[in-house]
Amino acid sequence: MKLAVVGATGMVGNVMLEVLKERNFPYDELILVASERSKGKQLSYNNKSYTLYGLQEAVDAKPDIAIFSAGGSVSKEWAPKFAASGTTVIDNSSAWRMDSDKKLVVPEINANELTKDDKIIANPNCSTIQMVLALLPIHKNFGIERLVISTYQSVTGTGVAAVKQLEDERSGKQPTMVYPHPIDKNCLPHGGDFDDNGYTSEEMKLVNETRKILGDETIQITATVVRVPVIGGHSEAVNVQTRKDFSLKEVRALLEATPGIEVQDDPANNIYPMPITAHHKDEVLVGRIRKDLSVPHGLDLWIVADNLRKGAATNAIQIAEYVLSKKLV
Repeated sequence: MKLAVVGATGMVGNVMLEVLKERNFPYDELILVASERSKGKQLSYNNKSYTLYGLQEAVDAKPDIAIFSAGGSVSKEWAPKFAASGTTVIDNSSAWRMDSDKKLVVPEINANELTKDDKIIANPNCSTIQMVLALLPIHKNFGIERLVISTYQSVTGTGVAAVKQLEDERSGKQPTMVYPHPIDKNCLPHGGDFDDNGYTSEEMKLVNETRKILGDETIQITATVVRVPVIGGHSEAVNVQTRKDFSLKEVRALLEATPGIEVQDDPANNIYPMPITAHHKDEVLVGRIRKDLSVPHGLDLWIVADNLRKGAATNAIQIAEYVLSKKLV
């Protein structure tokens, strides 16, 4: 089984390699792919030295699965070339997520929809993944009418250069600015690019991807994305209005029974999800579970996850594991 990791030297690529090792992913040959300027260089991984491939070399090697984390423009150009050679591509960029012909997959929710014909599979946005995993049992049992989402997103979601900006600001160095303003001791209500409708691209991903994954275009959704000076993961305050009434006991039981969810909800003892405790974990943490007293059928949730793991690398590798287990390659 030949596995390619495209974007192996990037922040998510590095985490993918960690997760592959942790989960003992069953490849026979590993092809690590980087940009043209890195092609031919050596990368040490798991006590072995690998020569970095270029993209065309990797296509010619005909891997069975290629996991992409190299940005939307690379995915748009190269994912079809890999697919044409018989490779199943799992893409971590936004390039294919809203393509009507491509599946947008969180394995615990909809991996069973995949077939051998799905040669390009989209990995959702990190903020969407953690949220829909918690929302699925609620939607199945009570129906979701409306969502009001506020996110508090780690600088790691922007990449290595954003982490460097934060670290330089904290150490008093002159930073290379990735964000339009300082990020240390600050919050930026600015994730992605602003659209004509006043929302950002990151906010619209939460709207559109959530509807696609949950299979319900009628859910009313509004979102505000905020970048915060945090390393460990993304946090979300999610206000849910359901179509049917519920009890908190029912909601907690559903969440506790959901694979991939860890309920941390004991505020009397200061137990609730935080990025510092989600860091390096694959589970999505859910707490502050309470009724919204201002509307009928209202529910408030606080959802936290490591955006580089379940929000990106782990989810992609879980898709690859499913594809292998069902012999779809």
